[in-house]
Amino acid sequence: MNHNPTAFYRDPASTVAPRPLPERIPLETVIENLHARRTRTRTWLALSAVLVILVLVIAPPFISVRRYKHRITEIVSASVGRPVRLSSVELRILPRPSFIITDLVIEEDPAYGAEPVLHANTVTASIRLFPLWWRARLEISRISVDEASLNLVRTGAGRWNLDSFIRTTAVQTQSRDSSSQPVPFPYLEATNSRVNIKDGVEKLPYSLVNADLSFSQEAPGDWRVRLKGQPARTDVNLDLADTGVVRLEGRLRREPGLPHTLIHFDLDWRDAQLGQLSRLLLGNDQGWRGDLAGEVHVDGTAEAAQFNTRLRASGVHRAEFAPASPMDFDATCKFVYHHFERALEKLECYSPVGEGRVRLTAAAPGRGASSRLTLELDRVPAQVGLDALRTLRSGLDPTLEAAGAISGRITYAGTDTSAAPPLPTPTGKAGTRAAKAHAPQPGPLSGNLSITGLRISGDALPRPMQLPKVTVEPAPGLPSALLATVAIAEGAPTALNVTARLTLNGYQVGVHGGAALARLRDLAHLARVPHASVLDQIEGPPATLDLTANGPWLPSPAPLSQSPGAGATPDPVMARAVDASDRIGGIMTLHGATWKPDFLASPVEIGSATLRLDEKGGRWDPVGFSYGPVRGSATLELAAECQADAKCAPQLTLDFGSLDAAALQAAILGARKPGTLLSSVLARFRPASSPHWPELLGAVRAHTFVLGPVTLNDAVAAVRLQADSAEIESLDAGLLGGRVHAQGSVTPGELPDYKLEGRFDQLNAEEVGQLVGMTWSGAAIDGGGELEVAGFTAQDLATSAKGSLHFDWRHGSIVENGEIELPPVLVKFDRWTAEAAIADGAITLTKNQVQRGPRKVGVEGSAAFGDPPRVALGESPDTRAATSRSKP
Repeated sequence: MNHNPTAFYRDPASTVAPRPLPERIPLETVIENLHARRTRTRTWLALSAVLVILVLVIAPPFISVRRYKHRITEIVSASVGRPVRLSSVELRILPRPSFIITDLVIEEDPAYGAEPVLHANTVTASIRLFPLWWRARLEISRISVDEASLNLVRTGAGRWNLDSFIRTTAVQTQSRDSSSQPVPFPYLEATNSRVNIKDGVEKLPYSLVNADLSFSQEAPGDWRVRLKGQPARTDVNLDLADTGVVRLEGRLRREPGLPHTLIHFDLDWRDAQLGQLSRLLLGNDQGWRGDLAGEVHVDGTAEAAQFNTRLRASGVHRAEFAPASPMDFDATCKFVYHHFERALEKLECYSPVGEGRVRLTAAAPGRGASSRLTLELDRVPAQVGLDALRTLRSGLDPTLEAAGAISGRITYAGTDTSAAPPLPTPTGKAGTRAAKAHAPQPGPLSGNLSITGLRISGDALPRPMQLPKVTVEPAPGLPSALLATVAIAEGAPTALNVTARLTLNGYQVGVHGGAALARLRDLAHLARVPHASVLDQIEGPPATLDLTANGPWLPSPAPLSQSPGAGATPDPVMARAVDASDRIGGIMTLHGATWKPDFLASPVEIGSATLRLDEKGGRWDPVGFSYGPVRGSATLELAAECQADAKCAPQLTLDFGSLDAAALQAAILGARKPGTLLSSVLARFRPASSPHWPELLGAVRAHTFVLGPVTLNDAVAAVRLQADSAEIESLDAGLLGGRVHAQGSVTPGELPDYKLEGRFDQLNAEEVGQLVGMTWSGAAIDGGGELEVAGFTAQDLATSAKGSLHFDWRHGSIVENGEIELPPVLVKFDRWTAEAAIADGAITLTKNQVQRGPRKVGVEGSAAFGDPPRVALGESPDTRAATSRSKP
């Protein structure tokens, strides 16, 4: 064997000398060459990547897609199955190829209104890369919006615009474009958006805010939806943290034939607070407190869906009090609903309540067929019913407790309107016999509820009410109403009959019979009857009652109006519920009663009195009374609501035939201490000596009012009485043959202060002269003045009196009586005008002028307070000087 290595390089047929072998290359050199080559490759790849990134970042702003705007609009419209409008489109490559659409508007199906389904300022439409690369086909894979506004519309027929959207999109996804390929539906998602709810063309105030929503089609006809948001109401300020969070996850799979479409939904509403929930649903806070959570699970088809619901509440109570054991409940319901038939069947709800249970079963076949509902209560504590009523309604005594249990069954069977109408009744004798043969048709309600061992107690009831058994049954002749009648012996010859009629919307209670006044006060305070405190100071025989009360269980919700928009100030009228207060009407009659208020020294004897109650308030008919030797009649009106202080105060009217100040003084003071009428009345305004007077507006009328030597005729005074002061707004009366018009005020203090100002017209000169013990004659006297006094006794009033007086007396004459020396000018004059100052216990003439013919002179004089007053008159110094100069 030849081992010459050159033999491998020699061609036997060649005559050329063989090539020598190359030199051996070291392994280290080979490795270095490989490393250098890889380094150059990596460098080029890195530079290429950087270049591509720079192109992707820098190039898109310079790439114009305006000429493709129409095509992009068509693609988005075909993707969502609705007409689309947009303002502008930009291309973005990173982080993934997409279009940035400005001012996107998705139009609505005209059958659901003219307002767009969705509006968003900025939208990101992601592009499918594979169809674009492989087939040069532009498709949208995802449409993402943020802070969008979405409208959900429900028509009067019960259809939603999403149903039309799904059907339209399903048809369009089966269509073919120019490439005969299906149009894929994109993944739709919205974040931080608002979902508005419309009833036809009217936008309701209810909405979901901070909503996250996604809508997708995972396979043809297989739809999925996810939703999370916070319920809100646009016309009421809400604390969104307490309205809870709503979450919805659903799946809808379309099958041949709409009734066979498969549906599955899971809905839950958690962390809701009852106060904010009542504001959300009813428009105002009903005063409920507690936590609420609910969930609904729906499975089945569009034709027959199985519903399973659960509603849990804990710590339920009213805001104004915290009971020892708040009301909790955990109710579960299940039923089958047929959408196309509008029918409900196999409804069954169950909830444990205390030591008992509540069960509700119902069926509503739909299409006019008879509906049936049965409510069963088994040993439900009566206290639970009281707590539920106290939670729904404000004003019930929080100390009220009820012992006993409620059991029974009530069934409602509706009228079958799908049945054929009855045949016409024959007329004549045959028709009369047929009508007598048929019994009257029973009402829709049947069954009864029994309340056994009922015992009602509380702080307002010194003696508990015992009702061994109360039966609640259908009201005869009143469809859909329950009736309960109870006779209670309350210390009167006749029992107090209480009849309660209950409906789904409200109640009506009638009270007829007699009751002792002490028991009547307890019941009035327990029921929070307006102005019940009036009964606290009345004693006497039992009263006769004929009263009715009615009202709704819940206030009516505020009217729903067009949303005012974000940031708008809610209308305070809209924020309040529609007036739904209780209404009490009827009469209460008293005979031979005694009224002893704290602010009067003696009791008032009442012969008979009738209190009438209606929606305007209460009114005591003219009540004949006697207060010691004083007799008169009084009318008192009590307003149901107070809009202002002037309208809030009760209206009192007192009428007297003849009233004597001395008799009134004796009635007020009794035999306790002597004093004047005015001092005793004023002393009543001192908080340290007696309770405050009630606030009221009064009118006092007297045919004659004898005030010492003066008699006021047909006196009418308007008085505003307050807790510690009084104002005489007007006083009009006949005085000394003329009229007096005055007004004044009383200010309490260590020494009460009184102010009075007014005028007098046409006073008879002869009667005025008799008042001061002189003989006057001539024309009438006019004038006026003001007076301020302070104190309690006559001496205090006389020494503190200050003020002014002015009068005008024409064609007058004063006759000397031997006791008072008169200036000659006053014997007969044409006109006397004067001003006087009231101070230091007397009235002193200041500036005055007596005119007789062309002569005008002044006089001086005073009248010291007393009985009778001490009068002194004389010539002024100027007149005496002029007279002395004229003598020879």
